[in-house]
Amino acid sequence: MVWLVVGLGNPGDQYSATRHNVGQMVIDELLHRHKLKLSSHKSRTEIAAYKLGIGDDTESIILAKSKGYMNETGGPLKALANFYSVQTDAIIALHDELDIGFSTIRCKFSGGDNGHNGLKSMTSAFATPEYFRVRLGIGRPMGQQDPADFVLKAFSKVEQADLGEFIVRGADVVESLITRGLEHTQSTFNS
Repeated sequence: MVWLVVGLGNPGDQYSATRHNVGQMVIDELLHRHKLKLSSHKSRTEIAAYKLGIGDDTESIILAKSKGYMNETGGPLKALANFYSVQTDAIIALHDELDIGFSTIRCKFSGGDNGHNGLKSMTSAFATPEYFRVRLGIGRPMGQQDPADFVLKAFSKVEQADLGEFIVRGADVVESLITRGLEHTQSTFNS
């Protein structure tokens, strides 16, 4: 089986350190962990592939980032999934989540998009919500700040102190989900 792990976010240096790109930060950690580099794919994505496990228990994994903006994520990811014959139940979407506190991680299978444009685009392109989600908590803005502005800002200095550990834990969740399954991963990491 081939797994497709996608970090949702926006392209470009101006977005790379923002809350909305925390899913792509987890992809970067997986790339670093396995000494991989992204390469361009004709599906308008950047990808890297590796194997996880030992012997007969080896899983093939494709890490991906879309070259388009968050609300255009679905089309390129659908093309990539088709190219590698990946079923939707072997797709893991890593995304920022306003409704859980900063550095909290929850994973689940299927569900709504909760107003998240990346998930909305994916669900539309795949014509199903039945894929895994790793929800990376960024919390809600304080006061009257518009959530749309909040997600496009960098993490605060206080948050940055814990960001590295949060991202490493996000990568651990992905690999646990693939090797140990949803139930074990939820009981170990959902906080």
